[in-house]
Amino acid sequence: MIKKLYLPLFMACVVAMLSSCSSKMGELSSDYFTVTPQVLEAVGGKVPATINGKFPEKYFKKKAVVEVTPVLVWEGGEAASQPAVFQGEKVEGNDQTISYRMGGSYTMKAMFDYVPAMAKSELYLRFKATIGGKTIDIPAVKVADGVIATSAMVEQTLESANPALGDDAFQRIIKEKHEANIMFLIQQANVRASELKSAKAFGEEVKSVNDAANKRIANVEISAYASPDGGLDLNTKLAENRQDNTAKVINKNLKKAKIDAAVDTKYTAEDWEGFQELVAKSNIQDKELILRVLSMYQDPEQREQEIKNISSVYKNLADEILPQLRRSRLTLNYEIIGKSDEEIANLANSDAKQLNIEELLYAATLTDNAAQKEAIYTKAAQIYPNDFRAYNNLGKLAYQAGNLDKAEAYFKKAASIQAAPEVNNNLGLIALAKGDKETAEAYLGKAAGSKELNEALGNLYVAQGQYDRAVNAFGDTKTNSAALAQILAKDYNKAKNTLDNVEKADAYTDYLKAVLGARTNNASMVISGLKNAIAKDSTLAKKAATDLEFAKYFTDADFASMVK
Repeated sequence: MIKKLYLPLFMACVVAMLSSCSSKMGELSSDYFTVTPQVLEAVGGKVPATINGKFPEKYFKKKAVVEVTPVLVWEGGEAASQPAVFQGEKVEGNDQTISYRMGGSYTMKAMFDYVPAMAKSELYLRFKATIGGKTIDIPAVKVADGVIATSAMVEQTLESANPALGDDAFQRIIKEKHEANIMFLIQQANVRASELKSAKAFGEEVKSVNDAANKRIANVEISAYASPDGGLDLNTKLAENRQDNTAKVINKNLKKAKIDAAVDTKYTAEDWEGFQELVAKSNIQDKELILRVLSMYQDPEQREQEIKNISSVYKNLADEILPQLRRSRLTLNYEIIGKSDEEIANLANSDAKQLNIEELLYAATLTDNAAQKEAIYTKAAQIYPNDFRAYNNLGKLAYQAGNLDKAEAYFKKAASIQAAPEVNNNLGLIALAKGDKETAEAYLGKAAGSKELNEALGNLYVAQGQYDRAVNAFGDTKTNSAALAQILAKDYNKAKNTLDNVEKADAYTDYLKAVLGARTNNASMVISGLKNAIAKDSTLAKKAATDLEFAKYFTDADFASMVK
């Protein structure tokens, strides 16, 4: 009788055991999952997401292994992120263990490489489950909708970026000077016959400048000096007399040549500054000691006495240094006056070879016509092929015309002549426009000194998802890219100011105004911005129709009528 009870009892145990290992784990509700951010957003070319999930009580079988994979799905494609693996209590392994009775929560990170089609997409969690080697079906769960791709607009805003110009160094008025010296004997102030020759030669230079059609005299300066040996009263009188005697000679020569030029005079009683300069340049023994005395003592008499105490070198000073300080320095200050804008513009068109490279590059700045600029830069490249600036500036024009390949060719030609900061800046923009952030960063790292570097870096930082850094780099720049950075950094007041002051506003300027309106709950700004944007570029209607920036306007009649 007892034996008959064994079989039923055994079967009951088997049933109980099988029921605890049921192959059905059931469908998971989307209520068990939250995604941060709630609407996915592209950042630096990636779409990141944090998923918080939960397996409910008495769901996760003790011998189960479940692999969870986030998958972003869109029409015609999908992308999977790194999966996470979970195990039941009776599974030997290193994955996170989930209790059958209590359930368990988990957090996993997902990351996808952004592609434009993701704007209209859905985020699913797919499950791959096994119990004891047997595959179990758990239906996929949808946990999020779409991707906001405003950051990807950097590809469009880059089109209006400002490549660096190879600036000309043209100066219409160039300041020049001509110098000469009249030398004096110790304790004398008369201009010797031998020094009159120097004064005559100086006067001839003044006349040459005065007679030149493109030169203009500013003034003649006479600076008379006495060497710092001897008493201060004596040296003051000497220096003043040398000034007066020199001025008489110069004024006489100017009057004879019928030259009307201002003559300004001054004297220095003891030329310690000149003394220090000459000693520093000399090979005199103990010159460091002399220079130290000059730095230690400010009183002229004490300086002179301390230097005389260095008896070993004083004779050398008296023979080599002091005589050079007994002088009147003559300085002719004058200006070279360049060609007028009209002359330069006419020559650039008719006979460009008559212009130097600075004048020719300057000629291109005198017109706003892109075709005329291109013609001038082409001539500059032909006449001055070893100057990088003409090729660089041709590249800038091609970039602004939207021809990146042509621009890149010109920039590379410029770089082969001279890898100047401006050229590296522009090659960085090209790389960035082509989506190569690593190469762009390398080029911009060699562009220090380019005036447009901060703007280029701002674009790079937007592409990298470093929005606050981008805002700082752009500063007060008024471009679409700067406004985009400010919107992404949530600096909406600054973004509005920027968009209102973009110099050459285009369709994307208006589109960004619509995005700003959506983010600040300004419906009229959304509608007016999109209306203007679509009027300038009809393709933006299709973009707006799926852009989740405008999700809450999808059912708005005005919105729908514009984007249909």
